[in-house]
Amino acid sequence: MDPNLSCLILFNLICLVACTSENHQHNGSHHYDYCVVGGGPAGLQMGYFLSKAQRNYIILERNSGPGSFFNKYPRHRKLISINKIHTGRQNREFNLRHDWNSLLSDDPNLLFKRVSREFYPPADTFPLYLSMFVKELGLRVLYGVDIGKIRAVQSQTARRYLLTDQHGSHYFCSILLVATGLWVPQTVDFVGSDLVEGYESISTNPEDFKNQAVLILGKGNSAFETAQSILGSASRVHMLSSSPVRLAWQTHYVGDLRAVNNELIDTYQLKSLDGLVESRLEKIVIARKKDNGANVTREELPSHHIDNFPMRKPYDRVIRCLGFRFNFSIFDSSACPPNSENAKGRLPGLTAWYEATDTPGLFVLGTAGHSRDYRASAGGFVHGFRYTVRAVHRVLEQRYHTNNWPSTTLLTTQLQSWILKRVGEASGPYQMFAVLGDLILLRGSDCVYLDEFPLQALPQFSSLSGHTVPSRGLIVVLMQYGKKKIDYLGSNRAETDWTKAWKSNFLHPVLYYYETLPTKDDMKLLPEGWPLPRPKAIHHMVEDFLAEWESPISHIQPLRRFLEHCLQTDLRTFYAESCFRSSLTHHKPPPFCQQGYLKQQGVIHSSELQQHFPTSGLSGWTAGSGEQPATAPWRGAPVAGPGFMCALLLSVLEPLTAAGLHFAEFARRKS
Repeated sequence: MDPNLSCLILFNLICLVACTSENHQHNGSHHYDYCVVGGGPAGLQMGYFLSKAQRNYIILERNSGPGSFFNKYPRHRKLISINKIHTGRQNREFNLRHDWNSLLSDDPNLLFKRVSREFYPPADTFPLYLSMFVKELGLRVLYGVDIGKIRAVQSQTARRYLLTDQHGSHYFCSILLVATGLWVPQTVDFVGSDLVEGYESISTNPEDFKNQAVLILGKGNSAFETAQSILGSASRVHMLSSSPVRLAWQTHYVGDLRAVNNELIDTYQLKSLDGLVESRLEKIVIARKKDNGANVTREELPSHHIDNFPMRKPYDRVIRCLGFRFNFSIFDSSACPPNSENAKGRLPGLTAWYEATDTPGLFVLGTAGHSRDYRASAGGFVHGFRYTVRAVHRVLEQRYHTNNWPSTTLLTTQLQSWILKRVGEASGPYQMFAVLGDLILLRGSDCVYLDEFPLQALPQFSSLSGHTVPSRGLIVVLMQYGKKKIDYLGSNRAETDWTKAWKSNFLHPVLYYYETLPTKDDMKLLPEGWPLPRPKAIHHMVEDFLAEWESPISHIQPLRRFLEHCLQTDLRTFYAESCFRSSLTHHKPPPFCQQGYLKQQGVIHSSELQQHFPTSGLSGWTAGSGEQPATAPWRGAPVAGPGFMCALLLSVLEPLTAAGLHFAEFARRKS
């Protein structure tokens, strides 16, 4: 055989094997318990929790690296998420209150500050951080997998989801976790909308807008970010939307206009050619000036005959900056979640535990799950949804693996200190105010403390958490702002009197006491501005300028009295002398004495105590007299005479460190 021929055959065989392997990889079927669609921050955060729990999962990302959205957006390359590195504290949990970019993990060094130390970081640093997160935690991510179709497959035993990518490969999973974010540009149809440029494609070079009149549709952060970048080059910049501008520092919603982007408000209010206008976008008409092909003439335009119409002068460019919407197009009718009732239908409708309505086993994470707290909390942003993702994972662990919601059992005497610790440092309820809260199940002498439960899911608490509410009821601890609209820079903006804590305007802890769980109907009939139904009792901890809530008179004492009211017991702390006296004079000493002092099982036996006792002069014998004292049944301490107990209490009060209940019982027997 010709050696060249054999080489050709071998080459063809190698090519055939390689091509077959590639086709098998693309056209094969893959089976997982959990499929996470999207390799952005929410998808990776869920991947961390699934990996930690050793679940069978895969993260499917359509691009070549994690967080690809941030390779393009924001267009002008500066994040507005706070990266406050120096807080004066070493407490990791507290510092996450002011670190809006890091994801949650057990690695104390896996924080965003490793890639940037700027307060408002460059956008390019976020994909770098996410890549580091994936690599150091060993998360399972498949890149270059663009899921184009999702449908539900119902068998006789279970419902599964079938995902198909651009190569025709199939991915089967029992639980589908959608973390695709929002990336489809939001548009509005009106006459002339085809003449508008999109935020996603405009030039970011200010020189391209030199001496041009620009109209921007929208008044969110993307719109103001665009306006701010061209203020120095454009001749005038006008901004148009259906509602007035909303400032984040007034609404406490971080999705509203941030101060870092609001320079145009200065130039508007100081009359420097720029301005803000309100009108329904659906009603506007845009036409080219002197364009014979236009569908309308200038005289037919709205408000043409009003001689002081704000936008009567023509614009060189019109830019659409209306944000983004969820991509519903990849879902088959069998799996497509409904549109939410809020956010103008841009987001999927979800249950309080982030499961798509009427689509069991499909959960929506991250920014796409923001419909649950739209304009109410921080669930659409990394510093908020890192906690809602953790809450969803806890729901999954209970539902599919019978692992109860993590909890801590505390003595009632420890409860006050634990609450003060949580409100002083916990980052989850602090960021997801009025959405995630801590639950305390009251059981008498002890209680069960659960962190960061979705408050709107309280009616389903038992099925979601695996815990039951005891007959004594429960307390919900959450953070919330005041309900009044005030001037947040005015002279009377803060409440400092603890007796008027319910008038607090800024973020502060609130405790709700319920004898039974709120029902579904209760959750539908909330009082205006309330995150929860009316409780049996409520307690506001007065707002604190330092956000520490640790002042003895203003914060701690009112909290203790509220807890005493709910628990119907005394939660004060006592010195040893008071506990001993109470043990002798009361049928039931206070819980602090029962759970601490009286658990020490009597007087601590020590040589110091034995040496002190004979010299007290009250025992009926003296050292060196040759007489031996009787031996008590409690640890061999000497006893003589019925007055022994009183004498011992008076003479050794200082070295006495603990006493037991049998100590008092023995005194009664001897007398």
